[in-house]
Amino acid sequence: MVAQKITIEPVTRIEGHAKVTIRMKEDGTVDHAYMHVNEFRGFEKFCEGRMVFEMPLITPRICGICPVSHHLASAKAGDDAFGAPPPRPASLLRELMHMGQVVQSHGMHFFELAGPDLILGFDADPAVRNAIGLLQANPELTVRAVNLRKWGQEIIAILGGRRIHPSFALPGGVNKALSKEDREKILSGYDEAIKTIQTGIAIYTDWVEKNLEVINNFGVFKTGYFGLVKPGNTHELYDGEIRLVSSDGKELEKFDPHHYLDYIAEHVENWSYLKFPYYKKLGYPDGVYRVGPLGRCNASERMATPLADAELKKFKALNDGKPVENTLHYHTARLIETLYAAENVKVLLDDPDILSKQILNTCRDPKPQGIGVIEAPRGTLIHHYWVKEAGQIEKVNLIVSTGHNNWSMCKAVDSVAKTYITGPEIHEGLLNRVEAAIRAHDPCLSCSTHAIGQMPMVVEMIDPSGNLIQTVTRG
Repeated sequence: MVAQKITIEPVTRIEGHAKVTIRMKEDGTVDHAYMHVNEFRGFEKFCEGRMVFEMPLITPRICGICPVSHHLASAKAGDDAFGAPPPRPASLLRELMHMGQVVQSHGMHFFELAGPDLILGFDADPAVRNAIGLLQANPELTVRAVNLRKWGQEIIAILGGRRIHPSFALPGGVNKALSKEDREKILSGYDEAIKTIQTGIAIYTDWVEKNLEVINNFGVFKTGYFGLVKPGNTHELYDGEIRLVSSDGKELEKFDPHHYLDYIAEHVENWSYLKFPYYKKLGYPDGVYRVGPLGRCNASERMATPLADAELKKFKALNDGKPVENTLHYHTARLIETLYAAENVKVLLDDPDILSKQILNTCRDPKPQGIGVIEAPRGTLIHHYWVKEAGQIEKVNLIVSTGHNNWSMCKAVDSVAKTYITGPEIHEGLLNRVEAAIRAHDPCLSCSTHAIGQMPMVVEMIDPSGNLIQTVTRG
């Protein structure tokens, strides 16, 4: 019999809104903990009837954290629907913008969202366990972290005209070439960005060495791992095949993203608006997998740049070459990807085609469907549009990074709650650890929510003493 229920609402230092309910047994241990995504956006539905060429400007409005990811995935779906593959220089410029997005998003998450727990401690006073507390504790590091994010955002702004909701990519290419002056401006921030990321890696490596018991008991469980790769199973963020490996590292599938519906299905639970994707051949829940930094680093065998590749080798050694299962190693993988993205900025800027004016393919060979897939900072992002002959959209399917990770977040919440909440005395630091299990995945919940059927509505009538008198439910 459940003795009480603990509610954490809102979950802090994430994008979007979620709550956690922890159902307790009479002996003070946890019966089960649930993560509830308690918001609904419905982007798929209200995009119906819009024109394909509008979508790269509409879909970034899903959120202000990952607009570039939606912008580029949408443009890639538009390329496909129009039958207009972009010229190579345009693809390079898109990838450059994407690297800026990865740097700013990953950098913000590690230093400003996860950092307060890692640097100040899970049990620190919540009044100071935040970005302001970090500034007070280590002002030099905090300023460097802000400048790292600023560098990533400047890349986005130089190409797309603004840091948030850029106007840059369109079906067939991009609308602006890169100037020599802007190329040099971006390069001027490169060395400092690399140093800051390496400082973050050193900080987290030291934290891991001092907290191995925490790492090895904090949301460790088996799943599959999922992400884009290039030939040789090289880690990829912009384009490639999707690779799925099992919990023991065996390759289950490698497929063209256009065929994702042959491999992925979505499960629905009545306690969350967020669906649960899974690998069809294994079914639900056996076929669940993880995406994002941990998923990609486990699904790939090497990085395309030298500094990041050296760090990936260390990552692979954490579990003797088998997939790393520890939830807190999302941060390790995230820092490796940040380093790769920064290195790749220079690789792209050194490419002779990066300054080319050949940036738009105006030829058209329309198709009834368009699919665009990209690795957003939080994981694999899929845009799929069904299109009428005139270019008007009939149907939209979005499988968003955080959706792929839904089962993993729910499992981590339950696992961490059962590990740390073991008796009648419950303090804030224990509950913060449960939140940290969600934060490790860096969820973007605004992007991810869908619903089937009628939206539920719950009205609760409570008396002046706080007692529940009546509940009325619709839906």
